[in-house]
Amino acid sequence: MSPSPNSSLPVDDAPASQAPLSVLFVCWGNICRSPMAEQVARRWAAEAGLDESVVVFDSAGVSDEERGHRIDPRAARVLTAHGYDVGTHRAREVTAIDLESADLVIAAEPRHIALMRRLAPAATNLRLLTSFDPVASAGSALPDPWYGGASDFEDTLAAIEVSMPALLDHLRGLATAPRNPGLRGPQGR
Repeated sequence: MSPSPNSSLPVDDAPASQAPLSVLFVCWGNICRSPMAEQVARRWAAEAGLDESVVVFDSAGVSDEERGHRIDPRAARVLTAHGYDVGTHRAREVTAIDLESADLVIAAEPRHIALMRRLAPAATNLRLLTSFDPVASAGSALPDPWYGGASDFEDTLAAIEVSMPALLDHLRGLATAPRNPGLRGPQGR
């Protein structure tokens, strides 16, 4: 799946001196879902004209048990098979500073949001990836492929990709919204 050319809106009216938006994807261990989402979003954004001067992507996990590990080889194979870059990813644990400094934090599961709220109780920038999926049930989780096989990783990739058009539309809105220096994200958030 590729970004729809019809959904591309200009972001040229964003102030040139404004820092790029910061988007953080979060899953459990940061070796499957969140690095997959990071790579997919990075490519879709670039193809839609949202380069790193507009938005930067990162990923982390709510657990530190995989810290320092590379992306799961099954996730890497699926990403590569679909033409996505795998990069030099190393798993890391999300911090309160990550949550406070990101414009948007996108979790794989409601449980991840609950755990992140312990780190940053006042966070208003937490969303589920499935909230950008036009057919997902409210509050649903991104499928976890960890205990499955290649087809489970394919399903997870498909669920990530179907969320991209609405996510990119959301990011275009954030990129053009006025932001206050010293405050996270657009005004009124």
